[in-house]
Amino acid sequence: MNTTAKRRPARDRILETASKLFYAHGIHAVGVDRLVAESGVAKATLYAHFPSKDDVVAAYLRGMDDDWRRHLRSAALAAGEDPREQLFGIFVALEKTAREGRLGCAFISAVAEYEPGSAVHDVAAEHKRTVRAWVRGLAAAAGAADPDTLSFQLTLLIDGTLAATRVEHAGVTAEAAKQAARALLDAACPR
Repeated sequence: MNTTAKRRPARDRILETASKLFYAHGIHAVGVDRLVAESGVAKATLYAHFPSKDDVVAAYLRGMDDDWRRHLRSAALAAGEDPREQLFGIFVALEKTAREGRLGCAFISAVAEYEPGSAVHDVAAEHKRTVRAWVRGLAAAAGAADPDTLSFQLTLLIDGTLAATRVEHAGVTAEAAKQAARALLDAACPR
């Protein structure tokens, strides 16, 4: 019986390696040679799947987008049926994320490293717009008088929390965000 695990496809190994390295070190700090070496693929294989490093970055961000939005939706649904509590559930998830040691935001990092109008910047900005639209839908369902403003405030709070965990104690930052979110929800969505 063969006990050797089947090797994952090259594209998957490239993206897993990119995810680990980009998140830990930043996108520009990680070169193609390091991606090749740590993923165990040939440079020609990397370029067969991704014509440029920016294509690797865009694919990495799309994967992060799927994972992060799934995480947020799961947290919202775990908070119950009330859209107001679902919005608060996002901040409970942020606290859990901080406790797990996942710090920072891949999308904020990407927009900091790429010019507006670049493909990478556009992927990151689209993620932020998509999350805000989803939060806006929950804010409207929760009865917010101004769901646009509330969704903007809450997503700013999410982004600020993720950014602050890079410089402040993550648990304290997440708890402060939960308190601020509760205050915003109490003011914008009276029961």
